[in-house]
Amino acid sequence: MGQHKFFTNINWPGGRNDVGSLDAMKLKTEISIPEEMDGPGIGTNPDEMLLGAAATCYIISLAAMLERSGIEAKLKLQSEGIVDVTNGVFTYEQILHHVTISLQERSERNEKMAHRLGEKAEQTCMISKALRGNVEIKLTITLN
Repeated sequence: MGQHKFFTNINWPGGRNDVGSLDAMKLKTEISIPEEMDGPGIGTNPDEMLLGAAATCYIISLAAMLERSGIEAKLKLQSEGIVDVTNGVFTYEQILHHVTISLQERSERNEKMAHRLGEKAEQTCMISKALRGNVEIKLTITLN
């Protein structure tokens, strides 16, 4: 199938605590260092964007797997990124995904399959695979 290419253009005015702009085809936003890291906290930041990439990749992968398995469900995902700060060094340590799968039709088969696919989606998501070995990803699945 070949390669897919994605492009981002960033304009940055200069110093550490300035505010830049990001233009990534469908995403246009201001960017800066988050307040938690002694920045201005305007727009989004790399930590949020990494978390957003991991979360959207996971939820879309799960939705596609459920659909292919004939399971109708609504999905909700809450994700949390944990960054450690030790001696002024920032390390993105963990991403915690808490997914709720609301099954249209409750059955033992659908519950087992949905839970299995919930775990498989995290293992096969492109962003999860890119982060593996550097950022620990933990998953909590709730079925209802």
